[in-house]
Amino acid sequence: MKRVLAPATVAGARQVVGARRYRAVVCTELLPPPPFKAGALRVKDLPSITPKKGEVVLDVKAAAVNFPDLLIVQGKYQFKPEGEFSPGSEVAGVVKAVGEGVKGLSIGDHAIASLPYGGYAQECAVPHQRVIPIPKSVPFPEAASVLMAYGTSHYALVDRAQLKAGETVLVLGAAGGVGLAAVQLAKALGARVIAACSDENKLAVCKASGADVVINYGTNGTDLKTALKEVCPEGVEVVYDPVGGKYSEVALRSMAWKGRFLVVGFAAGDIPQIPLNLALLKGCSIVGVSKPSTLNPKPLSLALLKRCSIVGVCLCVSVCVSVSISVALLNGPRMRTGKDGVRAFFSSQERTVLSLCVCRRVLGSVYEKKLYRDFI
Repeated sequence: MKRVLAPATVAGARQVVGARRYRAVVCTELLPPPPFKAGALRVKDLPSITPKKGEVVLDVKAAAVNFPDLLIVQGKYQFKPEGEFSPGSEVAGVVKAVGEGVKGLSIGDHAIASLPYGGYAQECAVPHQRVIPIPKSVPFPEAASVLMAYGTSHYALVDRAQLKAGETVLVLGAAGGVGLAAVQLAKALGARVIAACSDENKLAVCKASGADVVINYGTNGTDLKTALKEVCPEGVEVVYDPVGGKYSEVALRSMAWKGRFLVVGFAAGDIPQIPLNLALLKGCSIVGVSKPSTLNPKPLSLALLKRCSIVGVCLCVSVCVSVSISVALLNGPRMRTGKDGVRAFFSSQERTVLSLCVCRRVLGSVYEKKLYRDFI
C-alpha cells in the first residue's frame, strides 16, 4: 500500500500569506523501489520563505542529486520527513534573506549549503552554521556538488583513515559521486590510487581524475582478487567502500597489515557479513564513516575548499554543464544529459550516480515540462 504524505506545508518551509511565491519539486508520496512511477514528484507554487532566528534563505541556483536523495523519497534514509517535502540536500545559490542573529553572511553573497532536504526548490531556509560563502567566480553547478561528495571523502580519508602520502588506497565504486571525490582527494594527498568500478567508460573517468591503476570488476571485467594481487601484492593500506555487497570481503582480504577499511555506504543494496577473523589476521581496522550531526560543517568545508584550491582538485564531480540543466550520470555506455539523464537517475537499478545539478531556470522556464514530463 502506498503511503501518501500529508499535504500540509512542505517540510522546511515557513510560509507567509500574501507573500511572493517560489516553485519547488515536491514528493507527495513515498516511492516504491525504482523505476518510479509518474506523478510522485510534482512542481508546486509555494509562498516565499521568511527566515527564523539564525537562518539564511538562499535563492537556489543549483542543487546536486546524491544517493541519499534516492533513498529519502523511498522512506529508506536514516531520517524521514513528516508530510510532503522537497528532496535535495546540497545547494548553491545567492543569499536572499538573513534571520536575526546571523553574522558573516549578507544579502547577495554567493554560498553553498547542506541541509537534510528542501533543496530542489527556488528557495530554501538553512541554519547559518551550514551555509558557507564561496567566491563569485565559482560556477553554481560545480559548487553545488562539493559538500556531500567531497566533504564525505575528505572526512573519511583525512580524519578517519589518517591517510599518509605514499600509501595505497583502493576505491570501490570509484566512478560514483563520493568514489570519484575519493580518487581525486587521495591523489591530492599523495597516495597511490587504485580505482575499481564496473565498466570501461567509468574507468576512463577515474583515469582522467588521477587514478594510478584502474580495475574493471564488472561482468566482463577482471576478478578483483586476482587483479589486486597483481597490482598491489603487498596489500592496500586503505580501502574506501561506498558500495558494500560482494566486493567488500574481497577488498578486506587484500589489505596490508594495519590497514584501514572505510565503511562509507551500501549502494549495492546488500550489507556484507564480514568474518571478523579477517580483522584479526590482517591487524586492520574497520572504520565507520558517518559525520556526527554535532560536527560543524563550516571548518571542515573551508579546509576542503582550501585544499582544493591549493592542489587544483576539480570542484565538480564530473559535472556536465549546459545552459539550464547540468547532469552527469554514468549509467550504461554513455554520459546522459537532459530529460533522459533525469529519468536514468530516478529509474536506475544500477544506482550509479555521479552528480545531477538542477539549475534554477529549470523550475522557472519552458524546460520544466521537458524535464519533469515523466513525473508530473
